[in-house]
Amino acid sequence: MDPAEVEFLAEKEMVNIVPNFTLEEIYMIGGDLGPFSPGLPTPVPLWMAISLKQRQKCRIVAPEWMDVERLTEKKQEEMESKFFTAMPSRHYLEVSQLLLQCATDDIPRADEVKTLIKDIWDVRTAKLRSSIDIFVKSEATHAKLNHLTLMEINNVRTFLTSSLDHMHLLRTNLTTSVAASQD
Repeated sequence: MDPAEVEFLAEKEMVNIVPNFTLEEIYMIGGDLGPFSPGLPTPVPLWMAISLKQRQKCRIVAPEWMDVERLTEKKQEEMESKFFTAMPSRHYLEVSQLLLQCATDDIPRADEVKTLIKDIWDVRTAKLRSSIDIFVKSEATHAKLNHLTLMEINNVRTFLTSSLDHMHLLRTNLTTSVAASQD
């Protein structure tokens, strides 16, 4: 899965919009949406919110977790914990990037939010790389990491699988050469 596919999955996340149009309920395969009334918050998938925002048909309400104080607390919590902490959204990085690209004017203190999201991503990525390093050095056969997001897993997937393949090849060759030298 590449990052674009992960982003596609993230676009199914529900966000609230405040429409500036009137429309009856829309019946879609994934569920019914609406009705839409001007000034009344309505939950819609992120992809629809972005589309409506680009056509100037709504204002997007930033998710509760995209608040500077909450993100600051989350960053601090992540830095203090040796384990991964639960994130406020399964797709925090993708959702925030999409909203910051198309609806910066709807997000209070957008620059600070962007910086905090990047800081959280950096802390978690460093923690993940450290965990992988310890895992590979320990020669363990399995590991359990809780609270990783799909994008975080996707970010290290090719590196990790490649590293494990190389480690397996080295162990196999070492075992074969030791067995051959004993004969």
